[in-house]
Amino acid sequence: MGGITMVAQLLLGLSILVFIHELGHFLAAKLFNMRVDKFFIFFDAGGKKLWSQKVGETEYGIGWLPLGGYVKIAGMVDESMDSETLKEPPKEWEFRSKPAWQRFIVMIAGIVMNVILGLIIFTFFFMFFEKEYLAPKDIKDGIYAFELAEKVGLKSGDKIVKINGSEPGRFKDMRSMAVFFGGELEVERGGQNLTIQVPDTLFRAVRTEFIAPYHHNVEVVGVAPDSPAGAFGLENGDIFRSVNGKKVENFGDLKEELTAHRGGLVKIGVERNKEIAELEMPVTYEAKLGFGPTYDYKALNPTTAYTWGSAMKFGAQEGWEWIYYNALGLYYMVSGKVNPAKSIQSPVGIARNVYGPVWEWGRFWYITGILSFILAFMNILPIPALDGGHMMFLLFEMVTGRQLSDNFLEKAQIIGFLILIPLMLFAIGKDIYEAIFGPI
Repeated sequence: MGGITMVAQLLLGLSILVFIHELGHFLAAKLFNMRVDKFFIFFDAGGKKLWSQKVGETEYGIGWLPLGGYVKIAGMVDESMDSETLKEPPKEWEFRSKPAWQRFIVMIAGIVMNVILGLIIFTFFFMFFEKEYLAPKDIKDGIYAFELAEKVGLKSGDKIVKINGSEPGRFKDMRSMAVFFGGELEVERGGQNLTIQVPDTLFRAVRTEFIAPYHHNVEVVGVAPDSPAGAFGLENGDIFRSVNGKKVENFGDLKEELTAHRGGLVKIGVERNKEIAELEMPVTYEAKLGFGPTYDYKALNPTTAYTWGSAMKFGAQEGWEWIYYNALGLYYMVSGKVNPAKSIQSPVGIARNVYGPVWEWGRFWYITGILSFILAFMNILPIPALDGGHMMFLLFEMVTGRQLSDNFLEKAQIIGFLILIPLMLFAIGKDIYEAIFGPI
């Protein structure tokens, strides 16, 4: 069932992203009176399609290959590689007969639409799913530093004043890519300010716990069946309130008591269904009970409700970060700082590792918003066969006044495919291998 859920989320997410992207090209082409022959979500490779309907001069359809989509504009060298019409003199409704600036707008319109879509999704996500955020001014006792944060120089009780020279607007900004990709933190500690430089390799540990507000609930989200927690009655949803009579206000309080009693017994008090349940269980020699924690700060810290203005502002901020740090990540791959085999993902990997086996609408929309920004970034890359490749040639034409020949554009399109198809086949093969045998 989990596999079906992953595939369903992927197909719905891709359908939305591809439709909006191609709609941008379509509307811009129509604005400049270009004839659009086809509008397809997913590719109809080999002429095979799941559905199509011709309305006026345009055939609308859904292809069977979910690796993108396309709008076929008359007189344009594109994915279809239909060179027959290019042998005839240009018609007034064709792409190639229009001024370069109009053709450029048609090519960039899909990218713009994905940016707008991402901003809309993020704004609605903050308003209707996340709803509220913790402002830095409300973190009275500073942060709790997990082991990873301690390694870079942070300590529990620190107050993060600035990130890369700017004041963070929300607590979650302190755990953002701006930090994990080598951020400079200005920290208040003991009445003094000091600067901490986060190493630019920390992004590799982005899934590891970093910081939390000092006061935060420790909630159980997973119990190992063969562990002390599983054997002695700890349940999902339990919230730790005490250990051996000592109040638990954060993960550090819990960890300290477990470490002090490793190999022994502890009495824990957990909140369950708004009542306190008392449990006694052994602690392993690794100072663990065998459960997965999550950290809820909202019950112990005042929060601020998003407004439409703040939701849009933070949506634009996060969208820009996803574009910027994807560009930085691509540079790391090209420069050899990051192993591309561990970073590139196909739709198979996106379904497994990003959307996941459980359908949660908030998570679905947030991930789809992220992918919309990433799709915009990927399409602006100056690679033939991508929008960015077409835009690169059109910029050359606008600057020099020389229009590149159809023969050159066809060959460039082929070169683009020779770059992209092996890359996609590698990514798909890698993700299928990892789904069967585990990470490479």
